[in-house]
Amino acid sequence: WAKLQKGECHVMPYPNPADLDAMKKDPNVHVLEQPGLNVGFLAYNTQQAPFDKPEVRRALNMAINKQAIIDAVFQGAAQVAKNPIPPTMWSYNDKVEDDKYDPDGAKKALEAAGVKDLSMKIWAMPVSRPYMLNARRAAELMQADFAKIGVNVEIVTHEWAEYLKLSSDVKRDGAVILGWTGDNGDPDNFMDTLLGCDAVGGNNRAQWCNKDYDALMTKAKQTADVAERTKLYEEAQVIFKKEAPWAALDHSLVFVPVSKKVSGFFMDPLGIHRFDGVDIAE
Repeated sequence: WAKLQKGECHVMPYPNPADLDAMKKDPNVHVLEQPGLNVGFLAYNTQQAPFDKPEVRRALNMAINKQAIIDAVFQGAAQVAKNPIPPTMWSYNDKVEDDKYDPDGAKKALEAAGVKDLSMKIWAMPVSRPYMLNARRAAELMQADFAKIGVNVEIVTHEWAEYLKLSSDVKRDGAVILGWTGDNGDPDNFMDTLLGCDAVGGNNRAQWCNKDYDALMTKAKQTADVAERTKLYEEAQVIFKKEAPWAALDHSLVFVPVSKKVSGFFMDPLGIHRFDGVDIAE
């Protein structure tokens, strides 16, 4: 932001939400914005106890105050997520009911699942991305939320390349903060890429393989009928919510401050910063 103000750069990705008001008031800057084709999430390792039990994962989800994360991390410039795809995407199932923020209910649900004195790790990304601007802060908020239900959380992180590598391991402990910006605008790019059985040990950070869910993903790949594919993805979102491999956290707005000297720059919905056709006034 300081470089943009000084004219040392002309286009800025991932601005701090706290700076947006000043950016919008700067006469030399345009602030472009659009709903992000993204999702931020906390992925449990569903192959490791006690996170192998859906009832445990749902109980933990009930303990997370997602609106507090929206307010603190995004300054309100995001919306609470309930599904693994953003609401701007076709086949989004708005009939799915989100987990209610209910610490008392979460504590009782954990006890009913036979879980006591749980200690776990939350992995916090070391970088800022549109779907998670400050993972450390989000992790601290969830740490406090889980403490209210008797769960002790240790926050860990790694250098970014190492973080991506280690968090893919099926033997990884705890839950990892990560997210996704769509590559192509198709639901498969979220729902199968991030949660399909073939993605376990890779992009599927929950290490979750559900045969019913995966069958729906396969059927959706085998037809070009959008209406049929929509039904399949809507059904899959119901399974996702019931099984709770993630706590779906947020869908953010995306902002790009641009110098008014720049012409021809447009925001790409797929999160790419494209400079073909872009010029700058001397």
